[in-house]
Amino acid sequence: MQSSPEFFVGWGTLSLINAGLAQSKGRSGFGWWFASLFVGPLATLLIVALPAPAARR
Repeated sequence: MQSSPEFFVGWGTLSLINAGLAQSKGRSGFGWWFASLFVGPLATLLIVALPAPAARR
């Protein structure tokens, strides 16, 4: 299977979107960005489906 440059641009864009989405839900943007590099759309699903973390005191 040969990957085109568009695939990598799309995957990188998705990872940045996931980082922003994670930060908006109170999670680590860097951690989710890094995870998104490997699991891509699955990370998006997890960010959306998981409940927001409990507020720390």
